[in-house]
Amino acid sequence: MSPQLTLQTPLRLPPEEILSYLDQLWSSEISVKAGANTFSLLVWDPSWIEQHLVRTGKLAGPITGTQSEKLIEAARKVVLEDDLPHSTSPFDSCVKNALALKEGSELLEDLRGEHVHSAISALQPRRLITLAPTLDEKSALETLVAAYCPLPEEGDGSAACGDVVVLRGDSQSISDGLGILQNLLLEELPSWVWWKGCMDEATKLFEQLALSQRRLIVDSSLGNPIKCLELLQARVETGQAVNDLNWLRLRNWRETLAMVFDPPDRREALTNIVQLDIDVEGHNPVQGLLLAAWISDRLGWKLKSSCEIEAEGFRAEFDRPDGRQVQLSLVPLPVGKPSIHPGQLVGIRLICEPNIHFEKGLCVILGAETGECMRLEAGGMASMDLLEDVVPLQSISVEEDVARLLSSSRGSTSPLLASAAPMAAKLLTLSKASA
Repeated sequence: MSPQLTLQTPLRLPPEEILSYLDQLWSSEISVKAGANTFSLLVWDPSWIEQHLVRTGKLAGPITGTQSEKLIEAARKVVLEDDLPHSTSPFDSCVKNALALKEGSELLEDLRGEHVHSAISALQPRRLITLAPTLDEKSALETLVAAYCPLPEEGDGSAACGDVVVLRGDSQSISDGLGILQNLLLEELPSWVWWKGCMDEATKLFEQLALSQRRLIVDSSLGNPIKCLELLQARVETGQAVNDLNWLRLRNWRETLAMVFDPPDRREALTNIVQLDIDVEGHNPVQGLLLAAWISDRLGWKLKSSCEIEAEGFRAEFDRPDGRQVQLSLVPLPVGKPSIHPGQLVGIRLICEPNIHFEKGLCVILGAETGECMRLEAGGMASMDLLEDVVPLQSISVEEDVARLLSSSRGSTSPLLASAAPMAAKLLTLSKASA
């Protein structure tokens, strides 16, 4: 699904006039469409990489804030041109840092906030508020407002419309103008905050936006891993409704793993796991740590030790409820064309050894492709029953991921994520402390 533009070119209005304009827009007797009675979505949309690519002439404008194929390919070219590790995701912060050093002053036509992705507009949000920070650190605050309606094919003709508000300027001017949000976010409707950037950037502004009563959407694959996990843990522990896109992408892995051990004759093997191997793309370990934390929590393992070995990944040891040990190995793989999401899972191997010697062990291998399954087969598995499966990975945009969350109307944190996040943070902090 592609983005749609607003019904009209957004009006540039002073911040103090926006609320009265919106009141007139929806109370007008000549207005045919009624305003949607759903939710408000507040988006922090820096799009730093897209802005730099347009500025340097490596990508044709305008800036839209959507992850188009042209944007992804242009970012991949930067990885090759600047001799970054080939396993670098196109939206990794090091791509932004490399672009920031390049000269360029192409005109930046900015349509962030004016494009409403079809997957999101189909849910008929009442109000979309986009905070669009600019590269120009001396850019004054500009506020824009417009109405939008879902595309005709998205509904039965009775779809309710909404409005968009854009705050554009440098980070400081946006921060100074946040007072407008108090009246724009309707109290009678749930409010979501989508932090569409690195979790370790603009931390003061993040605190101003991510108030406890608002439902939070983040992506723990973006930013410094330890800071991402610590922030995720802190928000979970406050009881805030937190939704992590990085965790959402693990769904197929978790469901496939659960189905593997669902038959009664395999459930006993879960109590006999002695080794867990996880492969991820590149150097970001967060998704792999979240999966390991979920497995250890569900099976009642207690973390005993954790360490990081340079270029070899993470090693950890758990105590099982019966007193035996489980070894965890999380390995970064230098893949040639990684996912757009840093640290995407590539494969899992679970080795189960029964206590009774005459019983045959079990080796379970899940891979994102058959080649990964074959790589994990090595290592003396001949004496075990081997079970392999390829996990189907969905190739959908981040906007579609967010739409899935919004449609679920989850007003609280997933209990599984609430349990996994603290353990994943502990795995990482303990490994750093022992380094």
